Amino acid sequence: MSRFLRLAVIFMLACVVILTACHPQSWQANTKQTSQLVLVTPSDPSTFNYATNTSPFGVFPFIYQGLVQENGMTTKLEPALAESWNISEDKKRITFTLRDGLKWSDGKPLTVDDVMFTYKDIYMNKRIPTVFKDFIRIGNQDVFPSLRKLDNRRVEFTLPEPFTPFLRYSATLAILPAHVLRDSVLSNDGNGNPQFLTTWGTNTPPEKIIGNGPYQIESYTPSERVIFRRNPYYWRKDTQGVQLPYIERIVWQIIPSTDNHLLRFRSGELDTVNVQPEAFALLKREEKRGKYTVYNGGLKTGINFITFNLNQGRSTKGKPFVDPIKSRWFNNLTFRQAIAYAIDRQRMKTNIYQGLGEVQHSPIAVQSPYYLSPKAGLKVYSYNPQRAKQLLIQAGFKYNSQRELLDKDGNRVQFTILVKSEDQSRIAAAVQIQQDLNQIGIQADLQTLTFNIILQKLLARRDWECYVGAFESGVVEPNLVALFWNSTGSFHMFNQGSQSQKRPIVGWKATEWEQEIDRLFQEGTREADEGKRKQIYGKFQQIVAEQLPVFFLVNSMSLKAVRDRVENVKFSAVGGLLWNIDELRLRGKS
Repeated sequence: MSRFLRLAVIFMLACVVILTACHPQSWQANTKQTSQLVLVTPSDPSTFNYATNTSPFGVFPFIYQGLVQENGMTTKLEPALAESWNISEDKKRITFTLRDGLKWSDGKPLTVDDVMFTYKDIYMNKRIPTVFKDFIRIGNQDVFPSLRKLDNRRVEFTLPEPFTPFLRYSATLAILPAHVLRDSVLSNDGNGNPQFLTTWGTNTPPEKIIGNGPYQIESYTPSERVIFRRNPYYWRKDTQGVQLPYIERIVWQIIPSTDNHLLRFRSGELDTVNVQPEAFALLKREEKRGKYTVYNGGLKTGINFITFNLNQGRSTKGKPFVDPIKSRWFNNLTFRQAIAYAIDRQRMKTNIYQGLGEVQHSPIAVQSPYYLSPKAGLKVYSYNPQRAKQLLIQAGFKYNSQRELLDKDGNRVQFTILVKSEDQSRIAAAVQIQQDLNQIGIQADLQTLTFNIILQKLLARRDWECYVGAFESGVVEPNLVALFWNSTGSFHMFNQGSQSQKRPIVGWKATEWEQEIDRLFQEGTREADEGKRKQIYGKFQQIVAEQLPVFFLVNSMSLKAVRDRVENVKFSAVGGLLWNIDELRLRGKS
């Protein structure tokens, strides 16, 4: 479950906390009659179609599972829809055996045919653009595993070469219902595209959304809430034979402001809330009186960063994605190095994160066995504004009498920083970056937008200059972030190329160091020896530190306040709160 929550990766990135609905008294009354938990998200789901989703705010952790799942505490892989698996000696064949008697939420049988359909007809379908192609594409070409049905419960995947991350990816990829979706894949709309691309939008009646996870969608009210109810056909039971999940109903409240999350929690209307650094002292002090516990899951596994748009391509109308003048600044390595030295990340850690975090240096989480530390040789950029100014002057920039930075042609160095409106800590970080850059003569303007709009700008329109963002990082498997770092990756936002070979972007190019990262990731997927893999991903981290496509900021602590009435909580930075959602129960409820 945790992998779905983190990727929804897709990435960077999603925050789910618990809150009540717009009419808390009515929900509280319902809670007395049924086992009900109330969650919150800062944004509406963009779709109910798992394969076409690109937003982190999705319903999918509740309604889907994959063949295996990752334990959010140990990171070990455990059985899910598949009760077991076998890997051949040459590492090229993996055979999964499904559980006996699996069913979809509509009561129909779930068989190997659904697995075959999901992988072959959706994830590997060239006519269906989905980020999940990145997870099963082997090498730098469109080469995928082949599948063979052995019987109704066994399916064999054959890989063209050893691909170490494949098993862990099978925890990421949801299995979808062939009996409901096959016709939409095979039929076309008026434009000649598969109807699947517009199937299961958020206007779809909830009863038509068929899943295999612990819950199914009961209702959706835009800008208000999604309500889930227990899936009566969910496969899992506890050791006493009791059907899971324990909690009958989940209310997923849609509230954009994290400030309102805190207010609702303190008023007693909530079961849990993400603890922002500025609220930690207050919430910790009120733990006993408020009848909740603040859980510390350790440092978050993702990256917080600032990046520039390095794309030198042009739109279909011939317009550059980035002003050519600014593009020359952004693609100047010395300019990026100066920016890295200009940002006071220690001040950010102290003032914004209240000391509840650590300055980041690497694209790989510190919990990962592949993490390369500064002590082990990773290049770092400590705050040094004078060094930043020296580098800018060396690169041909100059200062006028007002101490404003100009380029060699006399253009004022000015650009816009994009940041999502739902995250106050990230906005605060952007404001500090604005102040830090002003100290070296750069004018940075802030633009706050909702995250769904930001995704469109980053990945589709590509019309942005600078972005303060976040992305989920791999803990056990570094290749999980390949879709961010590979030059052809679906989330390679700092130099997003075309996602269709039929529609290449004019003028787009991958740099030599990007191509080297591509090569290292390919090498890492083929290598099974852990020592050699560490060396491979160590080189990758050094390239990022030297080329600075992104500048890392502060890695905050993963903190969650949970009402004491919620039992079986196993919270961690890796799995979050909901990785074992089917095991959560409410005190006094069966």
